[in-house]
Amino acid sequence: MRLTKQTNYAVRMLMYCAANDGHLSRIPEIAKAYGVSELFLFKILQPLNKAGLVETVRGRNGGVRLPKPAADISLFDIVTVTEDSFAMAECFEAGEIDCPLVDSCGLNAALRKALNAFFEVLQQYSIDDLVKARPQINFLLGLDQLTHPKTAAA
Repeated sequence: MRLTKQTNYAVRMLMYCAANDGHLSRIPEIAKAYGVSELFLFKILQPLNKAGLVETVRGRNGGVRLPKPAADISLFDIVTVTEDSFAMAECFEAGEIDCPLVDSCGLNAALRKALNAFFEVLQQYSIDDLVKARPQINFLLGLDQLTHPKTAAA
């Protein structure tokens, strides 16, 4: 199984927001830190906002921030929002399946068990865990060079 770029950068965006210590993060700053297009990040932002994993503030001094502590946002939360499918084989997909073994196949059971184990591991890691694992994250992302405008608390 391979996660999409959308998931990869969604995690990175949330890590940036967590490392930014409660300040509003701007998409151009995040895009620059990761060397990715702003348009791509805006596309990712929509499902994250809809799922309540980020909140956006409009206006000249607007931006994006985490609506809850980074410790309360698991990798599982992000992956289930950003990935379209977890079908590891065609028998995981809805619809007509041509295989006569679909209801009694050992492969199907093994893949389901593997997918459930994958989800369990993702639930054990939070955005906070990822940020704390990199003591130099603020330097690496250029956050130590930013000046933050005063913003009202949410």
